[in-house]
Amino acid sequence: MLISSTRVLFGDSFHPLDILIEDGIITRVSKRSSLGTPDIDFSDNVILPGFIDVHTHGAINIDINHLTSYEEVDRLSLFFASRGVTSFLASVLTDTKEQTEKLLTILRLAIERGLSGASLVGIHLEGPFLCQEYKGAMPPSLILDGDNDLFDHYQKISGNNVRYITIAPESKNCMALIEHIKKISPSTKIAIGHSAAEYDVAIEAIEKGAVAATHTFNAMKLFHMHRPAISGAVLERDEVYTEVICDGFHLHPATVRLILKTKGKDKVIAITDSIMASGLPDGRYKLGVNDVIVKDGDAKLLDGVRAGSTLTMDRALRNLISFTKHDNAYLAPLMSKNAATMLSLPDRGTLSEGKRGDITVLTDKGEVLSVFVNGKNVFKREEK
Repeated sequence: MLISSTRVLFGDSFHPLDILIEDGIITRVSKRSSLGTPDIDFSDNVILPGFIDVHTHGAINIDINHLTSYEEVDRLSLFFASRGVTSFLASVLTDTKEQTEKLLTILRLAIERGLSGASLVGIHLEGPFLCQEYKGAMPPSLILDGDNDLFDHYQKISGNNVRYITIAPESKNCMALIEHIKKISPSTKIAIGHSAAEYDVAIEAIEKGAVAATHTFNAMKLFHMHRPAISGAVLERDEVYTEVICDGFHLHPATVRLILKTKGKDKVIAITDSIMASGLPDGRYKLGVNDVIVKDGDAKLLDGVRAGSTLTMDRALRNLISFTKHDNAYLAPLMSKNAATMLSLPDRGTLSEGKRGDITVLTDKGEVLSVFVNGKNVFKREEK
C-alpha cells in the first residue's frame, strides 16, 4: 500500500512524502509523488506515528477489571483505534487473586490471537503492590506487600505478557520486588507510583531498575522544598519517563508545561488512564470494585477522589497543543515514540523504514481521519 500527504512527520518536522507499506512494514519513505500513484492520497492532512497508550482501564462501557471475553477486548481495540491508538497496554487495577488470574487469562488470549483494531502489546499491572496513603481508587483491603512469588505467578498466567507494573517502592518488600523483576523479567518495565516514597527511597528504586512514574503528581507524595519526595526524584532524574494525564482535571496546564520543560519532550508519555466511561456521557460507572460518578467529564469516586479519566488519546494531543502551544511535530514523541522506547518496542513509534505500518492521520482540527495498524486500515472516518 502506498499512502501520501504533504504533511508527513519524518524526524522532527513535516515533509511532503510517500510511505510504502509492504506486508505490514514501512519499506520506503520517499519524496511525494516519487513512488507512483498512491492508493490513498491524504492531501494536506497530518500523518503521524500511531499513538501508543500505556495506561488505560477501559472505555465504551467496558471495564478491563470486569472483562468476561475476548470479544470485549476486541471492541475496546476498535474504539481505541478510532481515537488514533495503534498499540496499547491493558491496565489491571488491584483486585482479588482469582479475578486477576481470570483477567490475565483473557488478556493473554487477546494478545496471542490478535485484535481487529489497536494492537494489545501487553498488560500493565497497577498494583497490588502499592501504598495505602496514596491508593487513589484502589481497594484498600486488596493492597499487598511486595511478593516475588505472586508476581511470578501472575507473569506465568499472562504468558510473560506483563510488560509494565506500578509499584510503591517504600512498601514492605517492594524494593526487593523491583530487584527481582529487573533480574527475572527484564522485559517488564517498572514504574513507581501510588506511593508515599520520600526522595531517597524513590532514587534507590530508580537505581534498582524503575524507569517510569505512573501519572506523575497524581497519587504520589508531592514536592516540598525540604522533602522533594517521589515527585522531585522523578522530575530530577533524566532517565525516568513521566506519564501525564492531560485532561485538564488531573494536572493544571501550567503543571503540564513544567513537566515538559523539566523532563524534555523525549521523556514524557501522554496517557489516558481512561475508564469505562470514556466515549460515553456523564453518569454512574464502575472502576474495578468502585462506583464512579462522571460529571462534566470528570470521573470521581463517591468520596470525591478522582478515579481515572474519560480522556482519549486524540483529545490528549489536542489538549497538549492548547496547554503548551507546541505543534503536532514537537508533541508527537509524547504520543508514540517515548512509549515505544520505554517499553522496548523497536518496531514502532516513528515513521521510518523497517517500522510497522502503524499510522494515524489527523485533520487540521486534530480529529482522527484514518488509522492503520500493521499496514491495515482499521479505522476510516465516515464522511459527514
